[in-house]
Amino acid sequence: MEKLNGKKINIAIFISGRGSNLNSLINHFKKKNSKVLIRLVVSNNPKARGLIYAKRSKIKIYISNSKKKEKLEKMLLNKIINQKIDLICLAGFMRILSRNFIRDFKKPILNIHPSLLPKYKGLNTHKRVIENKEKFSGSTVHRVSPKIDSGKIILQKKVKVSKYENEKSLEKKILKVEHKLYPKAIEKFLN
Repeated sequence: MEKLNGKKINIAIFISGRGSNLNSLINHFKKKNSKVLIRLVVSNNPKARGLIYAKRSKIKIYISNSKKKEKLEKMLLNKIINQKIDLICLAGFMRILSRNFIRDFKKPILNIHPSLLPKYKGLNTHKRVIENKEKFSGSTVHRVSPKIDSGKIILQKKVKVSKYENEKSLEKKILKVEHKLYPKAIEKFLN
């Protein structure tokens, strides 16, 4: 990423649900010396619980839930450009961004995924990890590319999968890791 000469880096965080990663990012980057400013929270779900964190922290919210993907992405891109966003962070955003959106944004987009990529791309990762009796799973922060969960890996954290693990317990274990991993990966990416 190009150096921004001491200027704050404006980020937009995209969510669809509970927003626990959003909350950990807000808490991490509200430190006085942080060079990151969360300027915008985008959600495709107007009822996403995570929007509460944005409201509480007085961060602008943009709901983009149009069914027409092309129209939605055009409006979203305009909003992001108007807000002078330097970096997009996907945090449980359950919509796939089109190749055109990724290209037209022209700046980096990061995502956090609940597996040790390149293993278990896509959905239902915890279920597949358990069904395949994996000894380890984890979380990965990576750059977004047009191919799902295939961009350059920035940071990963491994967790042990116990033989008594179920989907819910593994999800909880990995979510705890994600809350520390994502801010660290963003800082690493920006340095």
